Amino acid sequence: MNIILAEAAEVVAGRLALTDRRAEHIVKVLRSETGDRVRVGLINGQRGFGTIGGMQRKYPFMVELHLELNEPPGELPPIDLILALPRPIMLKRILSQVTALGVGTIHLINANRVEKSFWEAGLLQPDEYRSHLLQGLEQAVDTRLPDVRIHPKFKPFIEDEFPALAGNYRYLLLADPAGRQRLSDAVTGNTGRIVLAVGPEGGWVADEIEKFQEQGFCCCTLGERILKVDTAVIALHARITALRELEYPLAL
Repeated sequence: MNIILAEAAEVVAGRLALTDRRAEHIVKVLRSETGDRVRVGLINGQRGFGTIGGMQRKYPFMVELHLELNEPPGELPPIDLILALPRPIMLKRILSQVTALGVGTIHLINANRVEKSFWEAGLLQPDEYRSHLLQGLEQAVDTRLPDVRIHPKFKPFIEDEFPALAGNYRYLLLADPAGRQRLSDAVTGNTGRIVLAVGPEGGWVADEIEKFQEQGFCCCTLGERILKVDTAVIALHARITALRELEYPLAL
């Protein structure tokens, strides 16, 4: 936990009182003392520091912070994700990991090879998946929550909903091991937003690929190796980020 996140409603007169896992983290992991400063941010709001004004070091833990929040949230990440709904245990990992890496919107969609039972998972409730997004923000020292949108039917999403979104993007990328274009040939600049579509275990079926291509998606590959979905999402995100940075490499 590299930043302590709080809801705006938790702050009273510039003070934040913690009695949950955040207080325990400050006491047991950070081993902070009264007067120390810790990183703090408001969810979807400003970031800054909190000075410890008081604390209880034994259970039940308590930490009182006096806040100085004068930094804006991080910029909106340039990558959005369209993800065929994976099994819940994998989705948990993906949500926290892509939030840490940076993603604006996550569209969870149906596909031919998505098991019907996945749509019954409690994880799809906002109160359930939100905690995994927060873990990613805590890791990345950011406060901007990704927007999660759930689409239980494939065709209504790709044929009716996505066309209204397509104009927001410079690059529309469909990941598929059999894609004819290398990702490095598809992403050629560092401006404009990107939407990346990643399929289920077993991949997209031919009709789904065709529907994406009708919307202007470029079918891309990272190579011949078949990766698990959670590995593929991270590898693709990292590769896209690296390709964008090639335009302006860091000075040595």
